[in-house]
Amino acid sequence: MDINTSSRTGSLPASGTQRVGAQVLAFVAMAAALLATIVIACSLGPVSISFSKSLAILGSQLGLPSRVPYSEQEVLIVSTMRLPRVAAGALVGAALGISGAAMQGLFRNPLVEPGYVGVSSGAAAGAVCALFFGWKAWGAWTLPLSAFAGAAAAVLLILAVWRIRGGTSIASLLLLGIGINALLSSLINIMVASSSSEQELRSIVFWLQGGLEARTWEHVRLVALPVILGSLLMLSCGRDLNAMLLGDEQAASSGVNLAKTRYFLLLLASAMTGSAVAISGMIGFVGLVVPHAVRLAIGPDHRSLLPASALGGAIFLVWADLASRMILQPVTVQVGVVCALAGAPLFIVMILRSSQEGMGT
Repeated sequence: MDINTSSRTGSLPASGTQRVGAQVLAFVAMAAALLATIVIACSLGPVSISFSKSLAILGSQLGLPSRVPYSEQEVLIVSTMRLPRVAAGALVGAALGISGAAMQGLFRNPLVEPGYVGVSSGAAAGAVCALFFGWKAWGAWTLPLSAFAGAAAAVLLILAVWRIRGGTSIASLLLLGIGINALLSSLINIMVASSSSEQELRSIVFWLQGGLEARTWEHVRLVALPVILGSLLMLSCGRDLNAMLLGDEQAASSGVNLAKTRYFLLLLASAMTGSAVAISGMIGFVGLVVPHAVRLAIGPDHRSLLPASALGGAIFLVWADLASRMILQPVTVQVGVVCALAGAPLFIVMILRSSQEGMGT
């Protein structure tokens, strides 16, 4: 299923000015929605804090004055317990959203997400190895570092095999990713079946389901640089992705270095996704559903689609995490489970909608 676009590379659609105005309005609305989401997520929990107090506390973290009174306990809850979790969720969601949009454009297929090239399964294999072999006892950062190393190893292996085979067919790259995912999933299942203790098994299952519990500012600092820097670098590829939507021949004639751009985007998306899942565990559907929904709303132009997908991914995952800790209080549902429960029906609805629109044209 190819993504169709009527705009030429680097040019605006026929109603250019009106389109740009609508996109600016959409960005402002999404930025406001993200801010509201952060305030709401910092307010709700076992100890409820009013929205005005949460907003004042968040403003105080930025050095902004406020006349709203709040207690030291409320500051501790918001700034130390909830805000790091919310910030980590927003960064992970942004990384998955923008990486998913880039991968869908690269493969010219809206059903692709970063996990299809082995990133998620590689991270899962690395993390499960750390839990299974007891590496986690070496330090708190062994688990996320093992996950990132597994993601990097899986992607580099796929790219190496793809390059040996010529490195030109996107379809073969996708098939290689599917094969590596199946292999790594089998290895993970073997380690799960061979777990020596119930605690070890619970730790593995807990990580595979994805979660943001007990995330601190250290986790935020670990993921912030690769996500922010990677997003900025990815935004510079918007015009090239637009050209690649038109086909390889059209992109090459427009001056796009196909091989260089593909390797750059694949490595960049893999690094961002690997960094994200290294602190959150396996979280699906964000990189699949969010770019697809944003594309239906604002169009296929990657110059606007990429940043909008980052904002949408951040909003989606923060709301999913809020739902995970509020739905069954005091029991916490894993955020990966909530993303699947919300993402799967949404994706089915969007597929049916796009199919009906296609039949009506």
